[in-house]
Amino acid sequence: MSALEEQITAIEDEIRNTQYNKATQGHIGRLRAKLAVLRLERETRAKGKGGGQGYAVRKSGHATVGLVGYPSVGKSTLLNRLTAAESETGAYDFTTVSIIPGMLRWGGASIQILDMPGLVPGASRGRGRGREVLAVVRSVDLILFLIDPEHTNLRALAAELEGAGVRINQRPPRIVVQKVDRGGLTVSSTVRLTHLAGGLASQIAREFGLHNGSIVFREDATADQLIDVLAGNRVYLPAILAVNKAELLTPSERTRLAAEVRPFEPTFVSARNGVALDTLVDHIGAALRFIRVYVKPPGQPADRDEPVILRSGATVSSLLERLPGDLGRTFKAAQVWGKSARFPGQTVGRDHVLSDEDVVTVLVARGSARVAA
Repeated sequence: MSALEEQITAIEDEIRNTQYNKATQGHIGRLRAKLAVLRLERETRAKGKGGGQGYAVRKSGHATVGLVGYPSVGKSTLLNRLTAAESETGAYDFTTVSIIPGMLRWGGASIQILDMPGLVPGASRGRGRGREVLAVVRSVDLILFLIDPEHTNLRALAAELEGAGVRINQRPPRIVVQKVDRGGLTVSSTVRLTHLAGGLASQIAREFGLHNGSIVFREDATADQLIDVLAGNRVYLPAILAVNKAELLTPSERTRLAAEVRPFEPTFVSARNGVALDTLVDHIGAALRFIRVYVKPPGQPADRDEPVILRSGATVSSLLERLPGDLGRTFKAAQVWGKSARFPGQTVGRDHVLSDEDVVTVLVARGSARVAA
């Protein structure tokens, strides 16, 4: 074991063996900051050495879903059931040795599903090509955890993702950090801080080498949230859970397992028997928060057969990027009918946020062809 790994292990042990309370929270916060800095150094060293052969995945479709689970929980079988992919399956560990993509259609959207090698304990430290797999996980739009009756430890799976900088079903903290060359460090907040009192924020910042600049809190953040912001390599991804081979579980076992994996609400499926897969697909579509926007050429009806698929929160600018031509340059205004409009045919600009099943006509500047979108 290298000196760096020994330092990491020692700090992990100290955190694990220190009882968390008001008197120790500052000490634990500083330890977690030191640990985050050391893990960043380990990651940098691994990249410098090449980090092993990675997986090349070409993203396609409207969104990408990553299948994450232990070996032999049925990820390949599920992929083959949901898509037209042909991922080798077998009743033994480590069948999948590369990333296998497949395409799922849902509500007019094309969803890429990635079958990945199973994760094992220590994946975030590189065991079982874990770093390469987790690098792909960081790039997806939705994580689909898959467990089965023999592999139910969802917390351990989530911990491996946490160790790789993936934050599950969380949003980025409302913390603004600015670095300058001189002048010292100032910490301010628009709310009362209960977790980072007594100068703890400054102490954590100094562990990351931030001695000059400012930190502004716009929420009552925790030490871990500040560490995430200072680390700067975190990704925030939605995740859902399915339990495969559900035919092996009794009703009481399902109830017990559902309680163990809270706050997730599992979908019990059987990939082999094709049970509840339609329900799972609907949950995938809902979690991806797709919206459908319909084209309306001026003076003509909207094209209801081919909606433009966007994600919730998308604006008119997002729509322009998905349409052919040079609409971004020639755009003048848009007319909107639907939930996002205050009245039918409302004229809006680029920053207008669209809703599901809106109908939009794009108007271009004088001298350009009039284009509908």
